[in-house]
Amino acid sequence: METLLKVLSGTLLWQLTWVRSQKPVQGPQAVILQEGEDAIINCNSSKALYSVHWYRQKHGEVPVFLMILLKGGEQKSHDKIVATFNEKKQQSSLYLMASQLSYSGTYFCGVETQ
Repeated sequence: METLLKVLSGTLLWQLTWVRSQKPVQGPQAVILQEGEDAIINCNSSKALYSVHWYRQKHGEVPVFLMILLKGGEQKSHDKIVATFNEKKQQSSLYLMASQLSYSGTYFCGVETQ
């Protein structure tokens, strides 16, 4: 799925897209933020998760790996972006703190199930 990214006068827009054949529940599909606002992107699965991979792709560029979470309860960060992995809920969340224009892009959640 190809997504068009627009940055409008300091407003961030990104869309969430999924990789892998498994179709986790996604949310939200798209978010528009003002700089400095926080956001959460969730990656949910109906199957037990082994690992969760997060990527960001800017328009016209290749996806960039952000982080991988391998076990429940794990939390990692990259700049002001934090990801958590809740094994019991079969969910990972990506938190964007004090968003910046550089956070604009398409965020991908790749999951590996057990």
